[in-house]
Amino acid sequence: MFEIEEPKEKLILVAVSERDDDDTQESLDELEELVSTAGGITVGRIVQNRERIHPRSYIGKGKIEELIELIDEQKATGIVCDDELTPAQMRNLTNDLDIKVMDRTVLILDIFANRATTKEGKIQVELAQLKHRLTHLVGMRDSLSRLGGGIGTRGPGEMKLETDRRHIRNRISVLKQELEQVKQTRDTLRESRSKSNIPVAAIVGYTNAGKSTLLNTLTDAGVLEENKLFATLDPTTRKLELPSGQQLLLTDTVGFIRKLPHNLVESFQSTLEEAKYADIILHVVDSSNPDVYKQMHIVYETLKSLGIKDKPIITLFNKDDLRDKDAILKDVKADYTLKISAKHGTGLDELLEVLEDVLRENKVYIEKVFSFNEAGKIQTIRKYGELLLEEYQAEGIFVKAYLPKDLYEKIKHQL
Repeated sequence: MFEIEEPKEKLILVAVSERDDDDTQESLDELEELVSTAGGITVGRIVQNRERIHPRSYIGKGKIEELIELIDEQKATGIVCDDELTPAQMRNLTNDLDIKVMDRTVLILDIFANRATTKEGKIQVELAQLKHRLTHLVGMRDSLSRLGGGIGTRGPGEMKLETDRRHIRNRISVLKQELEQVKQTRDTLRESRSKSNIPVAAIVGYTNAGKSTLLNTLTDAGVLEENKLFATLDPTTRKLELPSGQQLLLTDTVGFIRKLPHNLVESFQSTLEEAKYADIILHVVDSSNPDVYKQMHIVYETLKSLGIKDKPIITLFNKDDLRDKDAILKDVKADYTLKISAKHGTGLDELLEVLEDVLRENKVYIEKVFSFNEAGKIQTIRKYGELLLEEYQAEGIFVKAYLPKDLYEKIKHQL
């Protein structure tokens, strides 16, 4: 049997640069990665320098004529604009070019639709897609006739854009109810974790920074690792035992990116809230990326938009083996910074020590002799705290330990 590989879609990237010092080229580099992740191939780029995006067609008439020539020359099957298009811009560009027109939002949603594996992930993606389609229903109707499948068409089953607004709104209502049920389940799990007194560290960072690799190296989680944007979408939580014996829950989260679609953030709110309710933020950074500081800024802006603040932040400059050794790396917003290679395991012993230091800051130190009948309390300390010394003496068991403050408040009358 011979496997016939479907021909890749040939796409041209289109962007508007509104300032000389903006990051248009870096954004297009990322857009090219997104196209590759979606299964397409980039065959050209067009950038127009304008004071503002053209309200009718995103780019001006002269650039549209230049784009038509490039489409013909490269035999392109579609274009991708680097910003979210209005319905009018989508419709007018489609009419002017007579070709498939997509924007960054459609592309990201398509990748998410293709990568979601759990029920929650699929609901979140479909909800985001339908919200986007509802606002672009008129503008995308003409473009739909040119889609014919492929990138930009994956997602909510057989539902097409011809579906009327009422049908889409009804489906959105159903999905919101399903997502609320999932959220309640997640809240229950989160409450259960809180009662267990096991602290939680959320792994956040720009997409493809190495979050899943870190989780796998520390906990043997078995999460997919791939050198592509958004390799994993669904959050994974695993237990990590620190050198002192204390347990810590590590939760991986979906990667952040430039111009992350608002509907996607809204739909993935319950997933992203894993970071909101964590005790520690592990910020994984790709230190080998020349745009490292821009990516860090985007992560912090996303955390801010989610209302995540006043938490200890440990920034991990990952891929240390690949970075420019002359580059100076710093993060003034972090409480701790470390250079690591999650893939090779370097710097992770130091990370474990820092995690224990951070956790210790929120603990109460105790020294006490427990009677032999109270040995069960020592087991509680061993499980939820940090047992420094356990010495058997004639009058009982002498213990030096750190206890989480909230646990200490609950059991101090028993001590």
